[in-house]
Amino acid sequence: MSDATPFTYHVPDAAIADLRERLGRTRLPDQAPEAPWTYGTDVGYLAGLLAYWRDGFDWRAEEAALNAFPQVMVEVDGLAIHCLHVPGVGPAPRPLLLCHGWPGSVFEFLDIIPRLTDPARFGGDPAQAFTVVAPSLPGYGLSFRPGQPRLGVEEIADTFAALMGRLGYGRFLAQGGDWGAFITTRLAYRHPERVAGLHLNMLPVRRDRTGIDPTPEEAAHYERVAAWLKEETGYQWIQGTRPQTLAFALTDSPAGLAAWLVEKFRAWSDCGGEIETAISRDRMLANIALYWFTGAIGASFHPYWARMHRPWPVPDGERVRVPMAYAAFPHEMVRPPRSMAATMFADVRRWTEMPRGGHFAALEQPALLADDIRAFAAAL
Repeated sequence: MSDATPFTYHVPDAAIADLRERLGRTRLPDQAPEAPWTYGTDVGYLAGLLAYWRDGFDWRAEEAALNAFPQVMVEVDGLAIHCLHVPGVGPAPRPLLLCHGWPGSVFEFLDIIPRLTDPARFGGDPAQAFTVVAPSLPGYGLSFRPGQPRLGVEEIADTFAALMGRLGYGRFLAQGGDWGAFITTRLAYRHPERVAGLHLNMLPVRRDRTGIDPTPEEAAHYERVAAWLKEETGYQWIQGTRPQTLAFALTDSPAGLAAWLVEKFRAWSDCGGEIETAISRDRMLANIALYWFTGAIGASFHPYWARMHRPWPVPDGERVRVPMAYAAFPHEMVRPPRSMAATMFADVRRWTEMPRGGHFAALEQPALLADDIRAFAAAL
């Protein structure tokens, strides 16, 4: 623990005032005449969200919610890595690395962490408590400093292995969704002696068609993936090829930043078209505001650039051999069948079909996700 420096986050009053002033000068585009959301973020919805962000949203309340958890800064290879480091309440809490993705942040985890660290508070078994380490990804949020080196999935996985060692954990469990799923999978592949178990709520299996004789379930999956790649991945091509150009607009305009991120919260959550039925408006804005106040949006694109210019993080023909579990939320973007998971994961111990929820599982369904993580760990 000698390498960990206690940390509390405080945004200057002047930065909040500047944000409100910028929001008040927003110039909105016209709304295309077809149905709302057809071509991206709906103008009417965004206008209302921006007005609330300017006049109703309480950043200080969200900041206090974050600071209610113990946080540390740890230097790893010259980078200052921010993380929530929350001790478990139980006889022998197990260390758990919890990894977010894009366009997420550690704000995703504020509701799930207490369920993992203090299960007895929610009617669970204190023997299943975890000590949670939830880092901000390098280049994201509070793990960003202007001009710092950009890291891809491979480097982040090695950084987190070192981070856990600096915090005193030689062996631990790992959980992730979105980039967090890629990072923890790469971590389990590269450092299997360190990872006691891997729990995912997104499967980072290859998306190109393989094999000449897919099963009907696999063929249906490939059809869904083809439609998803055509209609839903434009952001990946921009962020993966020209991230710097996009960063100018989103770093300068809070309205532009909100429009870019809100569309993903709506499209990827199990919300039926109404975002706030799955994710609270305040918590979503806290997440967006963290990108704004830290200026990290441009750096957060780099894993996309690295992914488009490198091989798959687990090499062809190789498999992850640590025990693995998957929580299949019904509104996840891509849901490969179990037969395809076996091509990358050699030891699938648990496969849970969830009744509801989408891509942002920790935000949308913290109780379901926490219960599944605990059940997987208890069976190891």
